[in-house]
Amino acid sequence: MKSLSLSNVETVIVFRALAPLLVSALDAIFLGREWPSLRSWGALGIIAFGAYGYALTDSQFQTQGMMAYWWPTLYLLVISFEMAYGKKIITGVDLHTRSGPVMYTNMLGWPPMLGFAAMGGEYGRLYEHMENRAHDSDDGPLLPPAGLALLLLGCMVGTGIGYTGWWCRSKVSAASYTLIGVMNKCLTVLVNLIIWDQHAPPEGIVSLSLCLLGGVLYKQAPMKSFKVEGEVEMEPLVRSVLKKNSNAV
Repeated sequence: MKSLSLSNVETVIVFRALAPLLVSALDAIFLGREWPSLRSWGALGIIAFGAYGYALTDSQFQTQGMMAYWWPTLYLLVISFEMAYGKKIITGVDLHTRSGPVMYTNMLGWPPMLGFAAMGGEYGRLYEHMENRAHDSDDGPLLPPAGLALLLLGCMVGTGIGYTGWWCRSKVSAASYTLIGVMNKCLTVLVNLIIWDQHAPPEGIVSLSLCLLGGVLYKQAPMKSFKVEGEVEMEPLVRSVLKKNSNAV
């Protein structure tokens, strides 16, 4: 949210599109996956090239330099770690129900969320808003019904994202799951272009499209194969024993 408040939507999406580069390395180093194929490296290269092209068109980068990308860069590092760690949880921890990882990650997210809200002054703004609403009786109830309905809808959608996200994470690699998230940002770009006026120029949209194209071309890396020592020498012996048994029958 801090990244979105200080930059436009496309900036956050491009940094999100860079996450598969880091997650692919974490996949190979820690999660037992092969390194990406040449095709996948090419796809990841297209993503990096698109991100670089976008940086050249971003007005905030031209005026503020790398300081405009401080929070998006931090977001990139955090989301890459979260993707790899989430896959490690789903494969290495014996959680018998799908609700297990959903509740586990949400409980872990509560303390930092409350801490960031305090540092951002959100409690003070909420108290000030409630106090103003209490003094102005003509403004209606303290919590507008429309706002409560949107809050409830957000909770329902968030719960659905939690369960479907962990289900999808269990079916694919961490890098592929990260790329699925990047592809889902296509709709975000379209909505941003239609609704908001704080969006990138056409050149930036083309660069963003390159990032999404790279995500389409990426192919999931297979798991590493670990051969037991002496496996090759034992195969002829096993075949001969099976052949003798079949002849005896």
